[in-house]
Amino acid sequence: MTDGSESTTERPEVAIITGGGRGIGAATVRRLARARVTAGSGRPLHVIVNYAANAPAAEAVAEEINAMGAVVGATAVQADVSSEPDVERLFAAADAIGPVTLLVNNAAVVFEIGRFVDLDIERLERTWSVNITGAFLCAREAVRRMSTERGGDGGAIVNVSSRAASFGSPNEFIDYAASKGALDTMTTGLATEVAAQGIRVNAVRPGLIDTEIHAAAGQPDRVAALASNVPMQRGGKAAEVANLIVWLLSDEASYMTGALVDVGGGR
Repeated sequence: MTDGSESTTERPEVAIITGGGRGIGAATVRRLARARVTAGSGRPLHVIVNYAANAPAAEAVAEEINAMGAVVGATAVQADVSSEPDVERLFAAADAIGPVTLLVNNAAVVFEIGRFVDLDIERLERTWSVNITGAFLCAREAVRRMSTERGGDGGAIVNVSSRAASFGSPNEFIDYAASKGALDTMTTGLATEVAAQGIRVNAVRPGLIDTEIHAAAGQPDRVAALASNVPMQRGGKAAEVANLIVWLLSDEASYMTGALVDVGGGR
């Protein structure tokens, strides 16, 4: 591609945002699309807004992106990332549109706040399967497509981890924190493995961010209750995390890989 006129007929590059219908995922979809619209030229972008169950939310985000103009588009695609057949179907949907060059592993589950001694096997297995296995499966499929050794054009992966991986979240959700610790380790190892294949892999580690995750944990007012523990004296916004994710996906971060970047207001 040499000018904007060619971009109208070229197959778009595809970004997959897992858990893209809400919270940080939805904010990332919007920020990524807005960045491409603001650029005003270059290869068109199509965003796959992945969701597990909330179709209306994901479809609303996709419709919002499709209203932005010809340089960006979006499609909501249902897939439970803990299921290998679902992940394969998710990436097949992307392949039908264009080459996958960007992946944000954002989908995650958290259960109600509780003590370690009360953890049950069903909770543990679901946490591991979505937060760890799901991210691994999606990253594997992305690498298979992006790797220059396999004929791809390269790309970028951003894993959405958590500051909980460092704190351990005692008396709250040690299982969730541990799953994010596994994601940090995957980020470091995979970044080294695929660096020479044209793929960058980084992670963001949000702290206390105002999203629906706190209601899922049984404390919808958790951000307000804990804000005084944050040096900046407030919770963060999903858009503030999305800004960093989109920057890490961009060419402006072309020499960054294997980084674990905290977004926690100093906490």
